[in-house]
Amino acid sequence: MLLRSFKDAPDNMLLQIDGATDEKETFNSALERSTRCATAFRNLGLKYQDVIVIMAPNHIDLVIPMYASLYLGIKVAGVDMTLGVNELEDAFKCCLPKAVFCQSSKVKTVQQALNILNLSTHIISFDEDKDCLSFSKFLNKFGGDNMPGDFKPAEFDPVEAHAFLVTTSGSTGLPKTAILSHKNVVMGFPNLMTIRTEFPTPVNLALVVSPIQWLSSTFTFIMGPILRYTRVQTSSPTTPEHVFSLINKYRPDFANMSPTFLRTLLKPGDREKCDFSCLKYFLVGGSMVAEELVQEMQKINPKLQIAVVYGLTEATGTVFDSAYSPITSVGSPMPFLQYKLVDPTTNEEINKPNVLGELRLKGPTIFQGYNNNPEMTAAAFDEDGWFKSGDIFHRDEYHNYYFFDRFKMLLKYRNHQVSPVEIESVIIKHPGVLDVAVTGIPDAECGDLPVAFVIPRDGHHITAQHIKDLVKGKERLYAIHNKISSYYLIHSHW
Repeated sequence: MLLRSFKDAPDNMLLQIDGATDEKETFNSALERSTRCATAFRNLGLKYQDVIVIMAPNHIDLVIPMYASLYLGIKVAGVDMTLGVNELEDAFKCCLPKAVFCQSSKVKTVQQALNILNLSTHIISFDEDKDCLSFSKFLNKFGGDNMPGDFKPAEFDPVEAHAFLVTTSGSTGLPKTAILSHKNVVMGFPNLMTIRTEFPTPVNLALVVSPIQWLSSTFTFIMGPILRYTRVQTSSPTTPEHVFSLINKYRPDFANMSPTFLRTLLKPGDREKCDFSCLKYFLVGGSMVAEELVQEMQKINPKLQIAVVYGLTEATGTVFDSAYSPITSVGSPMPFLQYKLVDPTTNEEINKPNVLGELRLKGPTIFQGYNNNPEMTAAAFDEDGWFKSGDIFHRDEYHNYYFFDRFKMLLKYRNHQVSPVEIESVIIKHPGVLDVAVTGIPDAECGDLPVAFVIPRDGHHITAQHIKDLVKGKERLYAIHNKISSYYLIHSHW
């Protein structure tokens, strides 16, 4: 699909822009470079279902090895480029890469991690480096002189072939690497476009702020060529000021962000630096999304279609269709997935509305398991083959689903189950609060004591007592307000 999309694209159509340098690349250029890279992989000896690692900023070269790997049935693992030697050792141990693509500044760190594992892995630097082969020299040395029309992709079963290895830990626990097949990607990624009406290009320009290791960036890297839209990304750090400049200069009409980063962009005194009116479609998800945040964005841009999305790496992206659901809901079921809510302690299915239960899923987008981790894979599914999300939801009588909290994140105060998300949703309503995170500290008498970490808005003075009084005023939280911890951190800025 990718190869056909590149070949069918109009002449000189832009695929990608690096907003840090204004460097641009067309579909034709990406076709030529990605097929040469695939040829180079073959000449280097990489085979079907080998693994490559990509760990670099979102520059123009980043996706070329990704596309080349997918043509050949080679697995792609995006890895955080800020990891140190010990963390990289864990990442490489999990996927055993045959090649690592990184920046020259990380070559020595990568080599140290590979040496510890005694791996003979090719290191290719996207920029020039005296200690290893650069990407441009790699293409020249191994890429051959064949034209893109001469290139033949590998033949393999998309159901069986693994496409991506994506690091995930949910919200808690040690990192794991989820295996996503080509079938998972083809079935899962297009669903984020359900509210669009234009074909084949539902958007003109997409803004990418997620790093390579996040599935939200992979979505745009894959769907851009297939749906024929241009994307603007950046090889510079995605500070609020830089993102403002990207929006003001390139005028994207589609973006996908976490609620924490969006809240930073909308900080009073800073938001005026950016003209958000160009945006037509906006996805926000990855953690709890406050209703007030959505309303604030819609007030700034009344024409914006904004969707609160709930997704799982293990489900290859979004799990619900949020196009026509209430603003506080994460959406309604999609027709290709099966859903049920169960009591996480008894495993009994919940068939009544407005009753909390763990979400469990079946369907063609559910992942293939955790790479080289059969124990965690087995633990992720119940005895009937349902994937256990670990997230607590309830649904209304119209089958709109509402996120409550991660099961593992629930606090136990005496005999009460306390949701950090529920407390956060109360505190965030305070006009002086920019953002908040709630967790717990162990207490011998009570079990867990909730702790609120609050970032105030500039110009507002709020105290710990203000926050306690706000929580105390909510009937549902009354049982624990007298014991809420007095630990309270305030930062005046990010």
